[in-house]
Amino acid sequence: MGKYVEFGIGNTWIVRTEFENKDGTEYEVKGVSGKICIKSVYVRLWMAKKVMIIDSSEGIKFSKKKRNAFKLVFGIHSEV
Repeated sequence: MGKYVEFGIGNTWIVRTEFENKDGTEYEVKGVSGKICIKSVYVRLWMAKKVMIIDSSEGIKFSKKKRNAFKLVFGIHSEV
């Protein structure tokens, strides 16, 4: 299970923790939840339908989404 702690604008809460199950389902909670074991850190910029992620372990990635949004978040990828 992956855990993502994110700080920024555009999400449901300014600080949230998202849990991603191995089957692809996910859920989120407000604030920082549990211990953090840092696997990588990242910055995600989502403008309209384009997303750019700068990740400490995977480098720079670009993707497209189906919906328009604006998000600017700093995140920590952790394992549960």
